[in-house]
Amino acid sequence: MACVIDSPVVVTGLMGAGKTSVARLLAEALRRPLRDNDDDLEARYGMTAAAIAAEFGADELHARESAVLREALAARPVPVIAAAASTVEDPASRAALHRAFVVFLDGPPAVLAERMLSSPHRPHFQPDLVAMLTEQRERRLPWLREVADVTVDCGSRTPEEISAEVLRHLGAA
Repeated sequence: MACVIDSPVVVTGLMGAGKTSVARLLAEALRRPLRDNDDDLEARYGMTAAAIAAEFGADELHARESAVLREALAARPVPVIAAAASTVEDPASRAALHRAFVVFLDGPPAVLAERMLSSPHRPHFQPDLVAMLTEQRERRLPWLREVADVTVDCGSRTPEEISAEVLRHLGAA
C-alpha cells in the first residue's frame, strides 16, 4: 500500500492502549504534526478528560472528545491523531474517520487497566477498571472494527514495534 500522504492517520483504542506513544512515533516518522485528544481537550476546555467527566459526566466528555477529533481531522497540514475510543460511538465521528487511515490498538482489558493506574488524567468510570474496560471494549468493538484500516495487538508489544508495523502498512517503512 502506498503511503497515505493526504489523509490523517488516527490511532485509537481504549484507555491505556498506548495511543499517544504510538501516534508520537508515527508523527515523527511521517514528519506530521501530532494532535492528541487529551491535549486538545485541555487546550480547548482547560480541563483533563477525568475532570470533564467528574464535573459534567461521561456523555459530555464523549461529546467533547468527538468535537476535538473532528476538528483535528480537518486540520492542515494533515496530522497524526491520538483519538479517544469513545469517538466511534458518535455517528458523525465514524463517518469522518472513514476519510482517515485508522489504527486500532487492541489489548487485553487487564493489561490496559494496569497501564491506566499511572495516568491520573484518565477517567475511572467504575472502581473495577478491568470490568469497565471489558464493557467498553464489548460495546465499541463493532465500530472500532468498522473504522479500522489495521488492528494491532498492543498488549505485549512496544510502541516502537507497533509504529513500525503501522508504517509498513502505510508503505512508509
